[in-house]
Amino acid sequence: MAGEFEVTGKNASAPFSLKVHRGEGMALLAMNWKAQAGNITEPPNNFVGFALQYKEPGGSQFFTVPNRINFIGADGKVNPKRMPSLTSPIQKFRWVHFPPNADLTGEFIYRVTPVFMGAADDLSYGEPQEAAIELRRETYPGQLNVTFTRGFVASQAFVDRFESAGPISTLLPAKADDGLTFQATHPKTTEALAWMGFEARSAILEVLDLAINDATAKVSVVAYDLSEPEVVARLEKLGARLRIIIDDDGTHGDPGSGENQAEALLKISAGPPNVLRQHMGKLQHNKTIVVDGAATQKVVCGSTNYSWRGFFVQSNNAIVMTGANAVGIFRDAFNNYWANQPANFGNTQSAEWNDLGFPGIDVRVTFSPQSDANARLDAIGVDMDQNTKSSLFFSLAFLYQTNGIIQNTINKLSNDPSIFVYGISDRKVGGIDVKNPDGNPVPVFPSQLAKNVPLPFSAEPTGGGGVRMHHKFVIIDFDKPTARVYMGSYNFSKTADVKNGENLLLIRDRRIAVSYVVEAVRLFDHYSFRIAQMDAKKAQKQLVLAKPPKAAGEVAWWKKDYTVPQRIKDRELFA
Repeated sequence: MAGEFEVTGKNASAPFSLKVHRGEGMALLAMNWKAQAGNITEPPNNFVGFALQYKEPGGSQFFTVPNRINFIGADGKVNPKRMPSLTSPIQKFRWVHFPPNADLTGEFIYRVTPVFMGAADDLSYGEPQEAAIELRRETYPGQLNVTFTRGFVASQAFVDRFESAGPISTLLPAKADDGLTFQATHPKTTEALAWMGFEARSAILEVLDLAINDATAKVSVVAYDLSEPEVVARLEKLGARLRIIIDDDGTHGDPGSGENQAEALLKISAGPPNVLRQHMGKLQHNKTIVVDGAATQKVVCGSTNYSWRGFFVQSNNAIVMTGANAVGIFRDAFNNYWANQPANFGNTQSAEWNDLGFPGIDVRVTFSPQSDANARLDAIGVDMDQNTKSSLFFSLAFLYQTNGIIQNTINKLSNDPSIFVYGISDRKVGGIDVKNPDGNPVPVFPSQLAKNVPLPFSAEPTGGGGVRMHHKFVIIDFDKPTARVYMGSYNFSKTADVKNGENLLLIRDRRIAVSYVVEAVRLFDHYSFRIAQMDAKKAQKQLVLAKPPKAAGEVAWWKKDYTVPQRIKDRELFA
């Protein structure tokens, strides 16, 4: 049915089930072998994976998703090229797919086919499943759109598309302070920046373009990082219709900082009275845009900073909302910040939960700094601890730099066998923790991963340093009617609660929760696979597809998905 955010395959003859979850510019395909007579049934030993194909809306041709990992050939060698999954099947029970034209109107049709291997390494195919789903650009057209940056500079996709044409130093400035004067010289700059920034970058720039073209629009911006020339140039075009607050804490206030450069430019275009430098008890950490015009009423919020790293290096999210109610609530918060009274902000209506008034979507926002009476952090921790029934997903920058209820609750739920937990977070020493569903965090470091790449993969760029994973979101029970997401600029810390200027949204909606879960899964899978790459490199092994077991003691590639409790839950939860 058109508009559904989760669809299933209907082929009763297929030996497996298929469920497709709508993401933002992507889809999560989840497969599971069907039970027989109510009993769990395992695949046969000669099952070697799934072939994935898709057809675009209005198209007549199925495209086959490729796989970079292949079988060892009869000559003992492995083809280093990407091969169609019809001959190099995907040996996973779920897969996140990025169709090249995800914003096309209409339904994408996914076809998934089980692949089997005979005694002579010959391949055969079982009954496929098909499912049709809309991947339209807007999450809720005309009301609310969830967007993400790609955050995949360190990836084989980036290497394939762009690195052979020029080094990353020709795409990104070495220092944030160089952002407004840096000129990209990479021959594929336009294509690369669109690919790296993904939907978040295009949606944010689109809001600013709408504001420029609506002569009646007044624009209110709060910016933590502000050093990206496409954003600043658009803000300059607004002239005196712009009021902007720019953080001045720490290095943002240093001579020559990108924020100081932006301040100087915007004082010329908007006038000095319309440009305010500010920190609250600590940071003015918001990243918000409010456009209030006769033809355009838009709000932008989330974790995406208006900087090169925010758009093109980090994993970030932004929500774009439409409507007078959202504009009014965010405009009031801006005015309360503009009054520049950090000690009193927690007593304003902006520091309470405010319903954004979307028909059929429960979205509420609150702004920091809170007072001790209305601080949110402990209540979020209690909600996670006491009300999580099936699953908890998170992607939290700076989590492990902050001791307290959120970190403790995640650790507790990770050790609860009834709760499925997936997540990634930062590490104090500059890396990322990938928290497997067995509760054990695995540390990874981008520079380490980029170098430890086994065949058939290529070394990856290490540029665009600093924090790579910059999301701040928690998803509770995405598969239940009570699904909810906490997200915003808010870092789930005491400082974010009672000192910083922040926005925090609580969204009770399954479609939006599924969008965030697909993002959480694709990031988790990305870094989990990079750990597998690093382990293979250390063991001096090449990553290859597993053939059916032949010798005593060998087991099928899928066996762990039916014997390890956490993998069982993973397989069953999504499919």
